[in-house]
Amino acid sequence: MDESHQPLPERRQPLVTRTLAEWRTLAILGGPILIAQIAQMANGVIDTVMAGHASAEDLAAVGIGSSLWMPLFLFFMGLLGALQPIISGYNGARTLDRIMPTTWQGLYLAGAGSVIMIALLTQVHPVLALLNLEPRTAGITQGYLDAFAWGVPAMLLMTALRGLTDGLGHTRVIMAFSVLSTLINLPLNYIFIYGKLGLPAMGGVGCGWATSLSNGIAALALLVYLNRSETYRRFHLLADWAAPKLADLGYILRIGVPIGFTIFVEASMFSVIALFLAPLGPVVVAGHQIALNVVSLLFMLPLSIGMALTLRVSFLMGAGAPDTARLISRSSLLLAAATALVFALLLWLFSEQIAALYTGEAEVRQVTVRLLLFAALFQIADVIQVTCISALRGYKDTRIPMFIMVFSFWGLGLPLGYALTFTDLIWPAMGAAGFWVGLTGGLTSASMLLGWRLFRFAPGPDRQK
Repeated sequence: MDESHQPLPERRQPLVTRTLAEWRTLAILGGPILIAQIAQMANGVIDTVMAGHASAEDLAAVGIGSSLWMPLFLFFMGLLGALQPIISGYNGARTLDRIMPTTWQGLYLAGAGSVIMIALLTQVHPVLALLNLEPRTAGITQGYLDAFAWGVPAMLLMTALRGLTDGLGHTRVIMAFSVLSTLINLPLNYIFIYGKLGLPAMGGVGCGWATSLSNGIAALALLVYLNRSETYRRFHLLADWAAPKLADLGYILRIGVPIGFTIFVEASMFSVIALFLAPLGPVVVAGHQIALNVVSLLFMLPLSIGMALTLRVSFLMGAGAPDTARLISRSSLLLAAATALVFALLLWLFSEQIAALYTGEAEVRQVTVRLLLFAALFQIADVIQVTCISALRGYKDTRIPMFIMVFSFWGLGLPLGYALTFTDLIWPAMGAAGFWVGLTGGLTSASMLLGWRLFRFAPGPDRQK
């Protein structure tokens, strides 16, 4: 049985029983997603730590290179993320003959995305010139990106195939191969960065080669698994090849482009805030980065639940169970709020201990503690907004939520944060805390508007293609 294809709760069962059954399904789906997300984050931590032990220039180059490829990848990850609710909907409706043709359209989009990413990442000289980097750091950055670009097709291939595996409810598959990629990346980093097994020490450039190879090996292993697994015998990539079809490509793009742009908007806002804070000095920037890292780690849990919610809602709508889809969409807000309250309490009570884990500098700890207290305040809004937008993606409602996020983050949160940080227009200038208040305002706006959208439109029938 597919992990998302749990028996539908009987309407005559008590509401609490039905709700708990749906929460159990979310846990089954979301647990492997959480592990996969942590494994992917671990790759970034490994790259940062190992490059930092090579030299400060290598660390800076890998950091700058990552900040250039990550927004592009997040956009295409969101675009290809449309495959998950689409295929999950077909799975729920038991129209299995539509799954492989849709998967192939996703593979074509992954190929096109690879060409675009490679072209951009290998021609970043103008961007590096604008950053006024030291020649050595700029050279390492370009070398890192040139090496990293070789692994882009494998990275997007795995992202597209995740639409197939997650869409069928098999979230453990990508979990396994994400962990495999991380386990491969660690020794390869050691070999290439520091020059082992007779190879020259490549520093940050070696980090790019290690990432490319680990992605390539994991993608190849995934293809072998899909080809030989009994579970996927009826979903064979080569036997079920489908030619490009403009109508199907357009359908994926209509759902996926707003998702990709939404993720890009959210991620880029945090980058912009870091740039705005740079004039306030390294102590403030360091405190901000630590607080942001803590919040990002905590966010992995509600994000994983949200991704599972997208799969479950789309499956239920495809299965013709809109009442159960509405039940899980709305009851998940209670689960989200409870999670957020626990996180807020942890940040409030243990902010000093958390800061001490990251730094021994008293000034940086002081900034971090203050920002973590503000982070505790926006936990509820943050967790609720990701839950709402995830449920809406399950309904394949992505365009209006995109506009809501753009308005909330760029139209409200960022301007409010800038005014509170640097001016006395609303309140005496607050420094870095001003942007965190702005974030709270933007997230509150997003949670309210997305919640209205969900409660207003969730009961409607799924408009399957």
